[in-house]
Amino acid sequence: MLQLRDLPTPEVLQRFAQRYPEADVTAIASFLMLLRVATDLSVALDACLSKHDLLQGRWWVLILLMREVDLTSTPSVLAEKLGVTRATMTGLLDGLEQGGLVQRILVPKDRRSVKVRLTEAGQARLDAVMPDYYTRLRQSMQGLNEQQRQDLQALLGVIDHGISAWDFK
Repeated sequence: MLQLRDLPTPEVLQRFAQRYPEADVTAIASFLMLLRVATDLSVALDACLSKHDLLQGRWWVLILLMREVDLTSTPSVLAEKLGVTRATMTGLLDGLEQGGLVQRILVPKDRRSVKVRLTEAGQARLDAVMPDYYTRLRQSMQGLNEQQRQDLQALLGVIDHGISAWDFK
């Protein structure tokens, strides 16, 4: 993943806007800052999880399973919730199963169907990771008060809605 460390100055953006009339300088600056912060957060999350011998994809699978009342889901549902292909999910599940963090269970009435269950070892791994994760998350957000956090969520929702402009279908 590339990371733009050197964000353009307003003067540089203004030069681009002179060449490309569609350019909105404040929109570009905001977008690039958001992209950089999101990338930095992803890198920081990777570093946190690696201390617990996890990668983001595998961690998210464990989180999704923990959210289920019976700690169980199907690979296709997990793939859909993570926004990955079934092949990618198979790879994630293979690694988690090898580590004893999840268990594949054959559905008795349909031998082709498989469910995935969070194991005690998987729950124990989450129990080790989550306090560290929540502490770091709280520290990274401590500069915002409750109202600012709610405002941020609302603003990000507006931006998320605008992502459809990137759809080239």
